[in-house]
Amino acid sequence: MPGPALIWFRRDLRLHDLPQLLDVADEGAGAAAVFVLDDTLLRPGPRSTFLLRCLRALDDELGGRLLVAHGNPATVIPQLAKELDAVAVHISADYAPYGARRDRTVEAALGDVPLVRTGSPYAVAPGRVVKADGTPYRVFTPYRRSWLDHGWRPPAATDVTTVSWLDPDGTSARIPIPADDDIAVELPPAGEAAALRRWRDFRDHDLDRYDTDRDRPDLDGTSRLSPYLKFGCVHPRTVLHDLRARTDAGATTLRSELCWRDFYADVLHHRPDTAYRNYNRRFDAIRYDTGPEADRAFSAWKQGRTGYPIVDAGMRQLLAEGWMHNRVRMVVASFLTKDLHLPWWWGAQHFMAHLVDGDLASNQHNWQWTAGSGTDAAPYFRVFNPTAQGEKFDPTGEYVRRWVPELRGIADSRVHRLPDGPPPGYPEPIVDHAHERQVALARYGEISVSG
Repeated sequence: MPGPALIWFRRDLRLHDLPQLLDVADEGAGAAAVFVLDDTLLRPGPRSTFLLRCLRALDDELGGRLLVAHGNPATVIPQLAKELDAVAVHISADYAPYGARRDRTVEAALGDVPLVRTGSPYAVAPGRVVKADGTPYRVFTPYRRSWLDHGWRPPAATDVTTVSWLDPDGTSARIPIPADDDIAVELPPAGEAAALRRWRDFRDHDLDRYDTDRDRPDLDGTSRLSPYLKFGCVHPRTVLHDLRARTDAGATTLRSELCWRDFYADVLHHRPDTAYRNYNRRFDAIRYDTGPEADRAFSAWKQGRTGYPIVDAGMRQLLAEGWMHNRVRMVVASFLTKDLHLPWWWGAQHFMAHLVDGDLASNQHNWQWTAGSGTDAAPYFRVFNPTAQGEKFDPTGEYVRRWVPELRGIADSRVHRLPDGPPPGYPEPIVDHAHERQVALARYGEISVSG
């Protein structure tokens, strides 16, 4: 009798809409569910804690049959395949730089055991949408048109009963799922069931207002799906399928946001260097601040102690929740790069250390968008005024007061300008925005001339 197929879970921690299960069922084989804790990807913090909780939720759905191992997948997966006499290893394709290299290495080490790639974490996999001449898109709007024309598959009709699961007791590499990191961060409920509950609640009650409310950090107007999309607790095509008959502004905007996620994955697939280097290499010449003053400014930014209330609220939300409202992410990124004149990759690294939804492609390229060095970059002369942004998108000051307790005694929109000065315990602004805007424009002008 042939051995089982290994289903190697990575960014697909769910059992519904998982096409690998259909492949295994067609082969007539049983399945062993495997997850490898890879030290290259694991860092103590909110994202790893959320991952471990998602693994527990998946293990519960599998009746305790998730085989969790620890080590280098290039060693662990071939060893498990040999020990279990596996007929194949099934995965969702990984297009990120490290993941693609890892999978090629595993594939070579497996020898005669095939590594079968089915689907990906994206509605449309990187490399599928290209221009007429076969080259990748560099601008989002034409990419979106082609993405919509291309379309995506309907959800796969799968659940825990689609295949027969192997009990992994006695497998030599199996370890208990590690205990959570001791972190003081309030994380969302983990796992597929929580993801589907969150999506259905948002779809049924908040999607109608998404187009207008999503820019308001004082309102609960965003989907909050990003942590679940990060780990594949829900697939974007499941969301898109539910939107298929809707043409309203909320649904249209949510489709566009999912398209941005696919677009940035496509950009990183074609330009893996942009994870850490400027997409527009002309920006390699821009002058950044350095030295002790720059380090102190960066520290104040990380701690939410800049003296700019909307910036400080966002940075404190990040530390408390492992998440930050998207509009505020843009504001704090603009402040770091254009008011403090610090490199975008400093901020991107800080975000990746703390975000529960930290995704390399989306994080790095959104930072580059704000810094001006990326695809579809914000024009270099667009320097967000943090005070004006606060007044526009947090008009009553509720968001700021929620996250900056020193300012809770200041009513309404006055909390953004602090006309009577900062209250005790809250810092003076560390820079003058009007002056630093001119400095930023001058530095961008230098590279425009030299470029």
